[in-house]
Amino acid sequence: MHFEKAVLSDIPALTDLRIAYLQEDLGAIAEDTLHSIGAALPVYFEKHLNNDLMAFVAREGGTIISCAFLLIVEKPMSPAFITGKTATVMNVYTMPEHRHKGYARKLMTLLLKDAKALDVSIVELKATEDGYPLYRSLGFEEAVAKYHSMRLVLG
Repeated sequence: MHFEKAVLSDIPALTDLRIAYLQEDLGAIAEDTLHSIGAALPVYFEKHLNNDLMAFVAREGGTIISCAFLLIVEKPMSPAFITGKTATVMNVYTMPEHRHKGYARKLMTLLLKDAKALDVSIVELKATEDGYPLYRSLGFEEAVAKYHSMRLVLG
């Protein structure tokens, strides 16, 4: 098993793993939506991979079987993120037949080491019930704030 950062030639596999993650997380997705996502993801990855998006992968025999993404955003500095750099963990996904072997833990360890080397102040994520114990064991804590998490869907 090899654990490393993804490269541009990995974009087709990253696209497939992202779609698999979305389908597992969200359930049924309309075919036209899947087609749109599948067409747009390679363009996105080509623009962002190893710039502001780091993708860490586990390879078995040349096939990527597990991944974890780190999206880095630079914001105006504050006491909460003194370097101005924050990051969001996304798409921590292992193919079902390869789960419970520690691959996600190893990828998360590499991801967090890289975040520290990149001078990221805060790493955030939204945990599924399955992922929650892993993230807690890595030191993540539930965010408590006086603010309400809100969103507005525009598209």
